[in-house]
Amino acid sequence: MGQLITLLRTDLVQRLRDKSVIIFAVIVPMALMGAMNLVMGDAMDMELETATVAVSAPEGDQLAAALVQSLPEIGLDVEVTETGAKDVQARAESGDARLALVIPDGFSAALMAGEPVEVTAIRGDGAGLESSVVLAVVQGFLDRAGASAVATAAGAALGLPPAQLGGLAQQVATGDSAITLVSGETSDEQLDPKGALVAGQAGLFLMFTVSFGVLGLLAERELGTLSRLRSMPMNPVLVVLSKVLSSFVLGVVATSILLTAGGLLFGVDFGSPVPVAALIVCAVIATTSLTFIVIKLAKTSEQASIIQTILAMVLGIAGGAFFPMSGGGLLGTILDLNPVAAMIRGLGITSGGGGLGDIVTPVLIMLGFAAVALLIARVVPDRGAMA
Repeated sequence: MGQLITLLRTDLVQRLRDKSVIIFAVIVPMALMGAMNLVMGDAMDMELETATVAVSAPEGDQLAAALVQSLPEIGLDVEVTETGAKDVQARAESGDARLALVIPDGFSAALMAGEPVEVTAIRGDGAGLESSVVLAVVQGFLDRAGASAVATAAGAALGLPPAQLGGLAQQVATGDSAITLVSGETSDEQLDPKGALVAGQAGLFLMFTVSFGVLGLLAERELGTLSRLRSMPMNPVLVVLSKVLSSFVLGVVATSILLTAGGLLFGVDFGSPVPVAALIVCAVIATTSLTFIVIKLAKTSEQASIIQTILAMVLGIAGGAFFPMSGGGLLGTILDLNPVAAMIRGLGITSGGGGLGDIVTPVLIMLGFAAVALLIARVVPDRGAMA
C-alpha cells in the first residue's frame, strides 16, 4: 500500500508540473464554454418577447371582433393595435408591428356559410417565435369557426330545428380548446441549454483528462524508466494501478472545478453537492475504465492519443456534449448507455432537486459501463505498454 501511495503521489506531482494537464483539463474547456456562450448565448437565453400585432378588421363584424379580442388572452404578452387596411402593411414594414393581420369584409358571413375566407398575415421586421404563436392561434380560430359551419350544415341535414342549430354552432365555436399554452419551467431530469453546455463539456473533457495517466505510462516506457520500475521489488501491477488512480484523481478534481466554475459563470445550479459528487465519481470511474483498454492497445503515446481522442469524441458527441442527441429503438438504447449522457441526465435530476435515491439509474448505467469496459480489457490481448 505504501508503494502504491508513493507512486501515486509521484505521478500527481509530475502531472501538475506538466502544464498541459491544467491547460487541457480546465483552461481549454472553460474557454470553449465561454466561446460557445458568446456565439449561442442569445439562442440559449431565448425568451418570448411582446408580440406587437397590427390588425385591420371590418366594423360590426362579430367573429372578427372575437378574433381580435382573443389574441391578448393566448398566454403571451400580445399588444394589439387596430388600424386601417392601408396602414397595416406600413406598420409591419417600418417595424412598429412584428405582425400585421388584414381581416376581409364579410368575414363572419363567409365563415358561417362554410365558404373560403382569407386572412392576410404580414410578418414585420424582427418577427420571431411570438408571431408564429399568434398565427397558430389565428389559424385555430379559423378552423374552429369552419368546424362550427360544418356542424351547422350537418345538423340542418339531419333535420334539427333552427333553434338547436344556433346552439350547436355556438358550442362548437366557443368550446374549450384541446390545446392550451401555459408558461412553465424546465422539467426535472432536464438541464436548461446553459446547464447542458456546462455538463456536456465537463463530460467531454473528462475523457481527455483521464488519458494523462496512460500517456504518462507510455512516456515512461519511451524514456526507459518503466523498465526500472518493473525491476523494483514490487508487483508490476502497481505501476499501472498508480497511473489509473492518478487519472481518477485528476478527473474528479477537474470535473468538480468545471461544474463549479461553469455553474457560477453561467448561473447554473446543479443541485445538492452530495448527489452531484456521486455522479462525478461514477462518471470518472466509467471513463477511467477505458484507460485499461487503451493501455493494452497502444504501444506509443501517439497511438494512445489517437485512441483516446476517438473514444472521447464519439462518446462526448453521442452523449450530448455539444447538442442533445436522441433516438428510438436500438439507437436510443445505445445512446442511453453512454456515460456522458448518463452524467448529464443525472445532473438534470439533481438540478431539479433530486437526491441520491433519484439518480440510481444514471449511476447504474455508469458503473455498468465501467464493468463492461474492464471485462473487455481483461480479454483483449496485451500488445501495449506493459507487453
